[in-house]
Amino acid sequence: MFGTESSSTKERSIASSKIPGECDLLGSMKTRGDLGRAIAAIVLAYSPRDLQQMKWNFSEKIRDISPGYRKRLEETITGYLHGTYQNVRLMNQQGAFLTMCEPVPDDAPAYWKMTAAQCTTGDDEEDRLRLLKFVLAGFCMFVQGLPGHPVGMPFPGGDKVEVIDGVYYCPVRTKANDVDAALCPFCPALQTPGIGYLKPPVNASEHRKQEFIRNCYDFHNFNG
Repeated sequence: MFGTESSSTKERSIASSKIPGECDLLGSMKTRGDLGRAIAAIVLAYSPRDLQQMKWNFSEKIRDISPGYRKRLEETITGYLHGTYQNVRLMNQQGAFLTMCEPVPDDAPAYWKMTAAQCTTGDDEEDRLRLLKFVLAGFCMFVQGLPGHPVGMPFPGGDKVEVIDGVYYCPVRTKANDVDAALCPFCPALQTPGIGYLKPPVNASEHRKQEFIRNCYDFHNFNG
């Protein structure tokens, strides 16, 4: 009948219209635990099928890149989506958020404002899935203190997100600050040093520090 909407379309429209309010709520959270619980309420309303659809959408987006690199990206993103979703579910189920009293990072409210602005494409289903993408990334960065891109995430040129002595490094951390939807300005990772294979030891013993200096001098001609 003309002028009517299916029930599924109405449900999607209602869900999309809730996004600004959900982002405002997330931005008002003061502790990591409170934010974790608020995120869980949103994330657990999605289904595994939504995660699968996100994977399909991502695969379509990168279909024209080289097969080897595409395969590594798909494997990394699939693991990240399902792993983060399960972490949210398990931490919520186990009551882990109740003990997380640390304040959220100061830039968290700005992230949720950015998220709300990025989920207004006019396509209800796209906005729903975009919200899930940003909420999962926000969970990693603001609740768990992890990078927005998962460890092992490959980038063109061979570099990838790494963790060294408990510190996260990303090769694009300072490269995308001019992109409106970039996670980089909010990410706790540090920029990977310019000489990627010569990363100094972090929180290392004096012996290891001296070994690093000696290796730089002996093998890479850093001798002034």
